[in-house]
Amino acid sequence: MERGTFSKYSWVDFAFSLVGLCTFLVDLGSDVWVAAEFYRRGDVLWFAVLVGLMVLSSLVVQMFSWFWFKYDRELPGFPAHTGAGAVLCGGRVKLFCLLHVLQLGFLCRQISAIRRGFRVWWRKEGGSEYAVYLSHDLSMLRLIETFCESAPQLTLMIYVMLSTNKARTVQFVSVAASTTSIAWMVVDYHRSLRSFLPGKAEQGWGSSLIYFLWNLLLIAPRVAALALFCSVLPGCVAAHFLLLWPVFVAWAWRQGTDFMDSAGGERLYRATVGLIWYFSWFNVAEGRTRGRGFIYHSFITADGGILLATWWCYRDPVRSEPYALALLVALPLAYLLGLLFKALYYCCFHPKLWRPPVRDPGPPDDLPDADVSFRDFSIQDGAAASSRVLNKRMACHAAHFYT
Repeated sequence: MERGTFSKYSWVDFAFSLVGLCTFLVDLGSDVWVAAEFYRRGDVLWFAVLVGLMVLSSLVVQMFSWFWFKYDRELPGFPAHTGAGAVLCGGRVKLFCLLHVLQLGFLCRQISAIRRGFRVWWRKEGGSEYAVYLSHDLSMLRLIETFCESAPQLTLMIYVMLSTNKARTVQFVSVAASTTSIAWMVVDYHRSLRSFLPGKAEQGWGSSLIYFLWNLLLIAPRVAALALFCSVLPGCVAAHFLLLWPVFVAWAWRQGTDFMDSAGGERLYRATVGLIWYFSWFNVAEGRTRGRGFIYHSFITADGGILLATWWCYRDPVRSEPYALALLVALPLAYLLGLLFKALYYCCFHPKLWRPPVRDPGPPDDLPDADVSFRDFSIQDGAAASSRVLNKRMACHAAHFYT
């Protein structure tokens, strides 16, 4: 690298890897338990929807993991840098392919990250940068899984509560925990990107809290509005998604994303971005994001208003009387508050605002949140070639995200 250094793997990274694995296993177990409950009670439709979401999410995540495995194997000297004989099945491509077919590739990656992290953190072995490499990939995969599975499942959970007009305390706690988990995963992904760029100011806890709050206040009303719309017109929610998703995919296509290393992988990425945008904003291309963010939030605000108005017109006045007016007022206010927190973040809590006032002179792009070029992440040429293992796709994505 021409300037800066990568963050070292620490006990915090190892702890996050362990928590990520535990969360994955608990989430999988809870999904299976809820699906079994639906089937046992004879709710075949809800059972089919839940299982379909689980299968779709798993397929998408496994495809991304497999694409990245293929890309990494083509990097010059990658096995020598990473010790690939000890992680990710080494050169045993057929075995790793079989694991992905069996929907175990993501789990294998998490176990590999924990194994490598334990060697780096506890045994003080080499390979710190590859451990960080794995953690960045896992952060992206968890984000994809969150919006492919967790967000739609949360919508389904709220819909079930509304359609049955019955809600136990545990269901409210589950909904609140799921919403918080989704917002936290966005923050974790954001922190992972920032830590990848050595020229960026690190995000402190206060900044992370505000970032978490505005994501929570923007995602929760969106999911709730979709669930309310689904509760009165369940057959139209699929049409609503199929109407908006191609628009979002076309917008991602128009922005010329270049996250993946193959045409097929890029098409998958753009389709996934369209799904994420159905629930939350996600920057994917180089350039100023203020205009894109304004267009997106204006569109989502209008769409959310239509969803709420439709629900209000078609709702059962008697059944919804205890909560209808409160939701009609609270959801728009929560979304507006989320936008205000977002503006507050960029005006008062953005990490670049807390950088030291005096810095050593350097090129303009050495300043926090200035444009970051891809050469910042390249390996030096010639005899002085670095032994660093660089996550090129996440480096490019981080550069685009913070331009």
